[in-house]
Amino acid sequence: MEYRLHKKTGDRISVIGLGTSYIAEVSEKEAVEALLLAHENGINYADLATAGAKTFAYYGKAFSGLRKDMFYQVHFGANYETGEYGWTTNPDKIKGQVDWMLRSLQTDYVDYGFIHCLDAAKDWKSYKANGALEYLLDMKRQGVVRHIGLSTHTPELANLVLDAGIVEQLMFSINPGYDYHHGDYANGSADERMNLYRRCEAEGVGISVMKPFSGGQLLDAKTSPFKRALTKYQCIQYALDKPGVLTVLPGIRSAADVRELLGFFDAAPEERDYGVLGTFTPRDAVGNCVYCNHCQPCPAGLHVGLINKYYDLSLAGDTMAADHYAKLEKHASDCMDCGHCDNRCPFRVKQSERMKRIAEHFGK
Repeated sequence: MEYRLHKKTGDRISVIGLGTSYIAEVSEKEAVEALLLAHENGINYADLATAGAKTFAYYGKAFSGLRKDMFYQVHFGANYETGEYGWTTNPDKIKGQVDWMLRSLQTDYVDYGFIHCLDAAKDWKSYKANGALEYLLDMKRQGVVRHIGLSTHTPELANLVLDAGIVEQLMFSINPGYDYHHGDYANGSADERMNLYRRCEAEGVGISVMKPFSGGQLLDAKTSPFKRALTKYQCIQYALDKPGVLTVLPGIRSAADVRELLGFFDAAPEERDYGVLGTFTPRDAVGNCVYCNHCQPCPAGLHVGLINKYYDLSLAGDTMAADHYAKLEKHASDCMDCGHCDNRCPFRVKQSERMKRIAEHFGK
C-alpha cells in the first residue's frame, strides 16, 4: 500500500480507500470479508456516504476492534431513516442520524465529519442559518469530530466554503469525464476544476475522490463520452496525479473488488498511463500540464511533472512549493531545449518554453 500525509491533520492515508455506495447490496458475511481484506492490505480510509443503511452495521462488525486503524468520513446531512440514502439539512434529523450512525459503527468518534453534499450557495446559507453547521462545529469542540470536511460537486461552492477557513478535507468528484465537460457532475471549466485542486494543495486541504469512474461510464466504450473505454487503473492514476488528492474511493461490493483495486500497485506504468486522454481534451484544457509524466524519461533527467506542479502551486500561493522545487535534483534551468517533452506531451504543452518561465520564476 502507498500512503500520503495530510498536511493539516498529520494523518497517513492510503491512496486507495473504500467507497461504500453499493456494499449494502451484499450479505453481511460478504461485506465483512471484503472490509477485512482491505484492512489486511493496508487500506485505512473509508467514506460512509452509502446507498443503504446496512453498510454502517457491516463496518461496525468488521472494524469495531480495529477502529484505531481506520479513518472514517461521516456525512452530517446523509439521511437513512427509510433504510436507503436520503439528504437533509435539517439539524434535528442530522443529530438523530449521526447518533444512529455512531451506534451502528460501534464507535464514539468521527475522524472527518463532513458538511454533506452542498452544490449551491443557497444550501450553504441554509446549512449555516438553521444550526446544522453549528452542531457539526460543536461536535468538533467536544472531540466527537476530529476534523471538518465538505462534499460537493461544484468548484464554485467548494471555494465559497473553503473561504470560511474551517474545512480540512474536501470530497470531490474527479475523473476525466467531469474534468473535460462530460457528465451530470461536470461542473466548472477545466481550469476552474484544476485551480480548485491546486488551491487545496496550496492550503493543505486534502482531497478524497468520489466517482473516479464516473459511475462506471468511463469503463465501457458504449457509455464513455470519449467513445473509448478507460481502465480502472488509468482512472485511479488520473485522480492521484491531481494536486491535493490524498485518496481515491472506488465503490466495492466484494473481496474480488478489493483484490482488483489492490492490483493497481502491481500494474505496469503503461497500464496506468492515461496519455490517450490527450486526444480527447477540450479546447480550454489543451496546453495545460496535468502532471501525467507521459513525457518521461527526460534526456536531461528533469522530473517534468513535478517541476510543473511546483510552479503551478507556487502561482496558487503554496509557500512551500519553492522549497520543494529547490530540493529537486534537476531544475528547469537544466533543460536542454531538445524538444523531447514537446513531442511526447499528449496534452500539447510546450514544455520547452514553459521551462524557461519556470526557471525565471524560481531563479534556477
